[in-house]
Amino acid sequence: MSVPASTASGSGPPGRGGPRIDRGAVLLVALGVGLDLLASRWLMAQVPRWLPPQASTAAPLVDALFALEAGIGCFLLLGCTAVIAWTLLFDRADKYDRDDGEPIEGNLKLEITWTVIPLVVVLLIAWQAIRVNGQLASLGGKVRVAGAAEALRMVGVEGVPGLLAGTSARAAGADAAKDQVVVSIASMPAQGASSQPSSGRGRAPSPALTSVQSAPLPQPSVAPPGVGLPAGFATTATDPATDPATDPAAELGPIVVIARQWSWEFVYPDGVRSAELHLPVNRPVRFRLVSLDVLHGFSIPAFRLRQDVVPGSVIDYRLTPSREGRYRLRDSLFSGAYFASNQTDVVVESAEAFERWLQAARRSPLAPSPNAATDLWRQRQERGNRGWATVPPAPPPLVNVPLDLSAAHVG
Repeated sequence: MSVPASTASGSGPPGRGGPRIDRGAVLLVALGVGLDLLASRWLMAQVPRWLPPQASTAAPLVDALFALEAGIGCFLLLGCTAVIAWTLLFDRADKYDRDDGEPIEGNLKLEITWTVIPLVVVLLIAWQAIRVNGQLASLGGKVRVAGAAEALRMVGVEGVPGLLAGTSARAAGADAAKDQVVVSIASMPAQGASSQPSSGRGRAPSPALTSVQSAPLPQPSVAPPGVGLPAGFATTATDPATDPATDPAAELGPIVVIARQWSWEFVYPDGVRSAELHLPVNRPVRFRLVSLDVLHGFSIPAFRLRQDVVPGSVIDYRLTPSREGRYRLRDSLFSGAYFASNQTDVVVESAEAFERWLQAARRSPLAPSPNAATDLWRQRQERGNRGWATVPPAPPPLVNVPLDLSAAHVG
């Protein structure tokens, strides 16, 4: 007696139709998916331990997004690896088996499945990223300007030494001459305003680098915040006359962030200039980001925030520090030969400590801040200016509070 075809092929009893479900395989797959989910969830919990401390209100949101991406990636990696390992160990052909595989052609359900799953995963990540970006709301408006001089006039800052020194070192002819004129408009003494090209071999360092120590220091000038800004550009700012530093609810700023090759300078609303960024904890802060030469990256890893500082633009930016400590601000974009040295400290402190620092800074005279790029450039000149051609650093910023090279930082 012949055996029914459905029974011989492993299908269910006649009349029921469809293949027989292997319960053992289903349990094995379910167990594997469960272990994969547990491993992915464990990995998500480890993400904060890999990163610097969370020092701003944005940090938990960004970490949660990164943890989600890490968890999804871990789940897919372990799942694919398990399938490949199972195939290699248990479904591989015999050593001398040269037969062709089963002539399977097309599977609509499988194709829909492997199309829908990645689509859902990508949409989930995109939705979460859009939600986090909306909650951060860190980037305000951006205004295009003709150059660095106009940008500084717009934010009300004058007396910047070596304005466009890096640009003039790369320019030639009329462009270089124009940049040198721009240097002289910011209340600079004549001997400190010159900036000559010195990117070739054997040339002397820029006079702007050597004269900044002996030149009379320009007096800082800060116009009222928002002067010159077009309509619609955020102008909420503190008034130094009302002593807003003691009001924890008021937004601090705008603090003008000046990026150059290769140093940072921070100008507070009352005219205080610092090479370190001091901020009160748990208080919103607004910035005006300005670049004097090329593209820079305003990046504070402990805050989980990074913003391009685009030349020819004034960018409005805000954040709220949430944890006291000393953290690192780095230039996250390649801005030239010494960009790795373009770092400074961000000091988050209590409102009382910030007010004491601000009062002490007002009484301190202007002085050049220590600058690693200037030291590296001087060593290069002593060796005969050999090596890859590069522009000289801009003169170190003249500040009331120089960078403390001995202070330890985290993040």
